Amino acid sequence: MNPSSLTLLLLRIAFLIVLWVFVFVIVYALRGDLFGTRAKKLPDAGASAQASHAPRTPPSASAPASPPAASPAAAFPSTPKPPPVPFEPEELGSDNESPLAGLAIDRTGSVPVVPTANGKRTHATVFTASKLVITGGPRAGVEYELTSEPLTIGRSSESGLVIRDDYTSTHHARLMLWNNEWMLQDLDSTNGTYLDGERVTAPTQVPLDTPIKVGMTTFELRR
Repeated sequence: MNPSSLTLLLLRIAFLIVLWVFVFVIVYALRGDLFGTRAKKLPDAGASAQASHAPRTPPSASAPASPPAASPAAAFPSTPKPPPVPFEPEELGSDNESPLAGLAIDRTGSVPVVPTANGKRTHATVFTASKLVITGGPRAGVEYELTSEPLTIGRSSESGLVIRDDYTSTHHARLMLWNNEWMLQDLDSTNGTYLDGERVTAPTQVPLDTPIKVGMTTFELRR
């Protein structure tokens, strides 16, 4: 084989290597555009804190431990008390126009009980919520005006609320209207979506001024 043919063969091999590298780069770029970059897993802060604060077991002593002394209660067992008889409130009225509607009576004491609404918060609706306010994260303080259209949340540039951090999925969550009420839905994200500290597993009603966490960003729906 003469030197010219050897040089031509080496150039062909080098060209094929460069061509394949170019093909792999294009495929990787298209994969990132179509499916997005996979979000990182949030560190399990609870498990690490328990491990760091777990009490260490002291070294065993050479002398055997003495058996614990029996308590006086064990020597004279008390007669077990019968369990309380459960009861269910009996509704006194079902019609909204009835003066007894909403009242209940205790079967054991005949004492009317009026159920209260303590602890309940106002749901975010098209009439009560007008904006989304970011309260935590790199973009804290930014506000978005709410419309009647669904609001997608994620790292994708096509999202209505773009959150770019390593713990947010490309298509992470969505806010949508159902019967004029705002609902929060998780879109099978890696780290989940949290409403007031609870992970969202199904479309859930969103109360006003309640923190929603996506990745490292927290926001609320406000008036």
